[in-house]
Amino acid sequence: MTTAIIIVALALVLAAAVYFFLVRGPRGGGRGLRSRFGPEYDRVVARHGGDTKAAEHELEERVKRHGHLERRPLTEAARAEYTARWARTQEQFVESPQQALVEADALLAELSRDRGFPGGENFEEHTDALSVHHARHVDGYRRVHTARNDGTGTEEMREAFVEARGLFDALLADGPAEHGHGNRQLTKGRSTS
Repeated sequence: MTTAIIIVALALVLAAAVYFFLVRGPRGGGRGLRSRFGPEYDRVVARHGGDTKAAEHELEERVKRHGHLERRPLTEAARAEYTARWARTQEQFVESPQQALVEADALLAELSRDRGFPGGENFEEHTDALSVHHARHVDGYRRVHTARNDGTGTEEMREAFVEARGLFDALLADGPAEHGHGNRQLTKGRSTS
């Protein structure tokens, strides 16, 4: 074999290995997807009526479509502005929970677009892209998006808002949110720092 053929063969093997790792995860198959997607894996399996093959196919497709998104960094000024806006929205929750959820929903959409996630009109496609990178936090965003219009009770709205904070923190940080980061929480009608 010539050197060129060996190099091409090695490049193809390497590309296949990278693809396999990104799609199947480090442990392979459903276990890798389950580990990568956590509660999102269970949600998709349930949506497919327990059909794990169909759910795994959907999740693999998400990884193919959104796994290589290039996250854009935020400037310190933008980071500070988003933090201030979230704090104002959180304070607004006491007087107007419904309006606070509308604003939190819009804020999460804007922040995720600024970080490089696709925006657009399709909320499901937007959350699918987020789930590839922030699977453990995307459900809070879904809950806020749903609760803003469906007449959910105040306690359910508060829980959705608190859960959505995880995605906000993860998007604001350069990497995944760490436990304890941004420990502001809403407790029964008032915000605490």
